[in-house]
Amino acid sequence: MFRVMSRFLSNATNRIDTKGRVSVPAAFRSVLAQRNVQELYCFQDFVFPAISVGGSDLLERFERQIAAEDPFSPEANEMSLLIHGGGVFMKLDAEGRLMVTDFIRDFTGISDEVTFVGRADHFQLWQPQAFAAVQAQAREERKLAGKRS
Repeated sequence: MFRVMSRFLSNATNRIDTKGRVSVPAAFRSVLAQRNVQELYCFQDFVFPAISVGGSDLLERFERQIAAEDPFSPEANEMSLLIHGGGVFMKLDAEGRLMVTDFIRDFTGISDEVTFVGRADHFQLWQPQAFAAVQAQAREERKLAGKRS
């Protein structure tokens, strides 16, 4: 069980520098350090136009789900295509920056800024306007769901 402080929470938008790097927010770097994450597992999110980022524990969680399935089943094959075929390992540089590669740009539409979004046990990289739109839609749907109950 993780302590409350070692969760990825909130969101922040940072500019990509001329060399294609973006500073990961200090709060997120702190969580990575607390969890002793040396190598980042990054994958194309299953639902949103975002890159999900976590430690090897995130990849291992998906691999346990695959292992629980018949290895020849459509579910196991689809999951492997998503988490292995849609994933890469990356590292932060000494200053806590992440290289914004074509893998990230092509899937998200990110160009000059990145919105980092906490998702408890991992965080996501979003194109800022896409995040704002999806978050507003989710807020509206929650509001409507509250009125129906």
